[in-house]
Amino acid sequence: MSHLIADKAKLLARVRRLSGQMAAIEKAIAEDAGCAPILHQVAGVRGAVNGLMDELIENHVRDHVAHPKLSAAARAEGAEELIAAIRRYAK
Repeated sequence: MSHLIADKAKLLARVRRLSGQMAAIEKAIAEDAGCAPILHQVAGVRGAVNGLMDELIENHVRDHVAHPKLSAAARAEGAEELIAAIRRYAK
């Protein structure tokens, strides 16, 4: 997972923003905020999670499927890992 180490600070910043968004949703619910603002916050979290997933998928494809120095077996393994993750995410 060397590609994650290179992007570690960027990925952690994304996750921390998500954590902040979730805390804001929790606070809004606890304080009986209106439904519409909470729905908008949840939609924002969904978009942020999708963005994180997109970045992780792109990094995985570049480093574990399409990297020119990979063997055919390593590419196949990387592809299977990606397929499994996408199937799980899509549920």
